Amino acid sequence: MKYNSYYMLLICETYNMLQICQTSLAVGHQYSSLGSQPILCGSIPGLVPKQLRFCRNYVEIMPSVAEGVKIGIQECQHQFRGRRWNCTTINDKAIFGPVLDKATRESAFVHAIASAGVAFAVTRSCAEGSATICGCDTRHKGPPGEGWKWGGCSEDVNFGSMVSREFADARENRPDARSAMNRQNNEAGRTSLNDNMFLKCKCHGLSGSCEVKTCWWSQPDFRVIGDYMKDKYDSASEMVVEKHKESRGWVETLRPKFTFFKPPTERDLVYYESSPNFCEPNPETGSFGTRDRACNLTSHGIDGCDLLCCGRGHNTRTEERKEKCHCIFHWCCYVSCQECVRVYDVHTCK
Repeated sequence: MKYNSYYMLLICETYNMLQICQTSLAVGHQYSSLGSQPILCGSIPGLVPKQLRFCRNYVEIMPSVAEGVKIGIQECQHQFRGRRWNCTTINDKAIFGPVLDKATRESAFVHAIASAGVAFAVTRSCAEGSATICGCDTRHKGPPGEGWKWGGCSEDVNFGSMVSREFADARENRPDARSAMNRQNNEAGRTSLNDNMFLKCKCHGLSGSCEVKTCWWSQPDFRVIGDYMKDKYDSASEMVVEKHKESRGWVETLRPKFTFFKPPTERDLVYYESSPNFCEPNPETGSFGTRDRACNLTSHGIDGCDLLCCGRGHNTRTEERKEKCHCIFHWCCYVSCQECVRVYDVHTCK
């Protein structure tokens, strides 16, 4: 197996190890453009003893852990593509810059989607037979339904969630508010997988007659998880920090800021610091601003030119694009197309 040094850095940052990630881990512009190296748990910077033991015990699934962080970040960039903060990554030792330093909604979402991504990727890898220490889920199936029976490979989301929990939460054992927030949001991300599992079936019989169906539990496409967590981001609960003394010393806990709202459950995201407006570049907050971002002239939402450009106005230019057109299907079986040049208006923030 091979392990990408970029993924090592993703794991470092996403799980609060920025301060000890080494700059020697080069970050390339594209994931696929980097070299790879054998997995050496001791070479991953910033692992606490529990994570190091976990890595050594489960070394064959560590590439899936890294892959999960990657798909989580890619989903973050998709979900926020039309927002002022668009989950931008940078070519630095800090993938997101200072954005994750604050206990904001954005930090809550990144932790949740990355934890969900790890659980998702590990679960899928196990079901595909990529690792010998895990496989299909044979538990909690229940009786079959009318016209179908259990078959295939039910994905073991409990194992994937366990891996995510043991690895991601290993550093979140401090008695402070940020650890409590991260644990809550990590678990919300993992819970989203359980909530969206569905029964997938395959028909058997002559000419697809579906005389018999075999069914198994499957994870949804990760886009479903991204959409689900984006809704949780929009409805995230604002908290306040409380301090109280216990036998082990001072402990920080979180409670809802507004008592007239429904308190958050294990499925909800929480935060306790306000987000910057992300309109202007600010190296202290990690904001890149929205200048030169493409905006939607006809939209009244956050992706529209009025809101995305923060009232600064927008520029418009024309852009020629080559596209396939006048396509014809020929029997049998291919399609031929002409190439057309079309002119589009492109609107960008001032």
